[in-house]
Amino acid sequence: MIDWEILFKKQRRSLPRWVIFFIDIAICVGSVLIAFLLRYNFRTSEILFNHNIITSIMVVLFFRIAAFFITRTYAGIVRYTGSQDAVRIATAIAGSSLAIYVCVLTYYFVVLMPQGVDNNLIPASVIIIDFFITLVAMTSARLGYKLVYHQVRNASVEKTRVLIYGAGQMGIITKRTLDQDTSSRFKVMGFVDTDRSKQGNLLEGAKIYGESDVEGLLKKGNIDQIIIAVQELGNQKKKHIIEMGLAHHAIVSNIPPVTKWINGELGINQIKTVKIEDLLGRDAIQLDNQLVNKQLRGKVILVTGAAGSIGSEIARQIMHFNPGKLLLMDQAETPLYELELAFKTEYKFENIHHAEFIVGDICDESRVREIFRTHKPDMVFHAAAYKHVPLMEQNPSQAVQNNVMGTKMLADLSVEYGVIRFVMVSTDKAVNPTNVMGASKRIAEIYVQSLNNKLEQADGDHTRFITTRFGNVLGSNGSVIPLFRKQIENGGPITVTHPDITRFFMTIPEACQLVLEAGAMGKGGEIYIFDMGESVKIIDLAKKMIQLSGLEEEKDIKIRFTGLRPGEKIFEELLNDSENTLPTHHPKIMVARTREYDFETIQDTINNLILTAMTTNDERTVRGMKQIVPEYYSRNSVYELLDDELEKANKQIS
Repeated sequence: MIDWEILFKKQRRSLPRWVIFFIDIAICVGSVLIAFLLRYNFRTSEILFNHNIITSIMVVLFFRIAAFFITRTYAGIVRYTGSQDAVRIATAIAGSSLAIYVCVLTYYFVVLMPQGVDNNLIPASVIIIDFFITLVAMTSARLGYKLVYHQVRNASVEKTRVLIYGAGQMGIITKRTLDQDTSSRFKVMGFVDTDRSKQGNLLEGAKIYGESDVEGLLKKGNIDQIIIAVQELGNQKKKHIIEMGLAHHAIVSNIPPVTKWINGELGINQIKTVKIEDLLGRDAIQLDNQLVNKQLRGKVILVTGAAGSIGSEIARQIMHFNPGKLLLMDQAETPLYELELAFKTEYKFENIHHAEFIVGDICDESRVREIFRTHKPDMVFHAAAYKHVPLMEQNPSQAVQNNVMGTKMLADLSVEYGVIRFVMVSTDKAVNPTNVMGASKRIAEIYVQSLNNKLEQADGDHTRFITTRFGNVLGSNGSVIPLFRKQIENGGPITVTHPDITRFFMTIPEACQLVLEAGAMGKGGEIYIFDMGESVKIIDLAKKMIQLSGLEEEKDIKIRFTGLRPGEKIFEELLNDSENTLPTHHPKIMVARTREYDFETIQDTINNLILTAMTTNDERTVRGMKQIVPEYYSRNSVYELLDDELEKANKQIS
């Protein structure tokens, strides 16, 4: 008995060409014999009486062999037989059959007919029958070998047992994509669907289960991977599926939207493992598109920090509202160039003319003034800022110059050139700041808010200044998630500063949608805060990212605690203790009620702070920041000594 598995596994090289050639010859001989039998209804005596079978076979073989050598049908690798091989075989057989017919016809008229012989060497009907039999037999032989080869070769391959969530059209397409995978790595164990009428039935040979059956299948260890094949799946349900998968060490994957399929077809490589953003994200935000459209459509809009993660997403979302012109400004040349290339790919050719990419620094007054004078923007979305906490703790003078002076310059020029709305992107680190970065953003908030209050006291229209404040954004430049992802790719360890540290998170699109909504609804002077949901422990985030990567904590990736960085809080806040909130028409946007400052006084104080920062005297700069923001207490920083000095000075005064 032949052990086919050993035979195929030992066959490291392709099937020899001479073997393929002789198999094809054998098929040709058999095809001629079968064609004669079919032509004469299997009456062998009649065939032998009327025809010389040996001669007929030799004639057919002569032309077939010639055609095989010309088209090289034997040269292909059989286990990789494809459509081009089938075309080559069909060409060889059709050409040789035509040659056989011409030869036989010539022989009949030149030799047999003058002798009075009526029977031709090979009847035309036999040539036609032989053509179809040979074509089918040769093609089937190759495909059959290919099928057996892959079946035997992959028989011992350990397959990933897959459960497809969704028994609709997308689920069916997903299963067929897995079934067509040439490596045969997947075995679909079943589907999951909420439709009770489908449950218990078979679809494409696999059973359809209900949602209540999923955990049982996972507990039994029957599932290695869950593929979510439902596009309109609520975020809470998606989280539940991911959590179940993680709890039972099953990989959870997504299929991309149909619009991202390659040439309209789903590819196996497009089925990606879910990311931590899928686990932390929330249901889509419902915007008041009519209000936002009214504010943005046809307007000239300037976005600073446009090459950053927040600025670029704000720009993308603004493009959907057809602005008259979108000015994208950033000092980082390469990221801005990459954004320009991305815009040319993402948007129609006629729309890209509405976007202008400007290299410039918000601290360069002459450059910023030129932009305002030339383009006269109607709205400014100010997202440019130095935001890395430890780095700004080491460079407070630069933090003040960029975050405070840059914001002040933009705000003053907006008033001078009649900007309608100025929307500033701030941070939760401005609340009870414990670091230079947060304090610099709080001072910028104070300036634009007090400037707005001063303008309100004057008659007539004026620039309306609106501030938006939110926490960490998933996947933004410098955030913890890209850092953890890179550390996992490098084999670890993952570094966490403190076991109890927590942060609020929202996705980049969600944050930017709320910025547009708040900017549209603002009357001026408000600080809008966003519903950030529940805070997340960073250590839990790290553990889940390890699991989502298909790895195990400590065994594959270790977690190491490095201690709090300069200026870092354990818990973030969105409101100052002295602040409270008012609701708005949007459930995820609230207005923070903050204390007001006299503009003339705060303007002089901030001007003095900027002059100090320009001397690069960091200690004096931080001291000035603490005088403007009395709730600013440094943590894990060299500037904690200044807090002690200020407290002693305040006690002496009191």
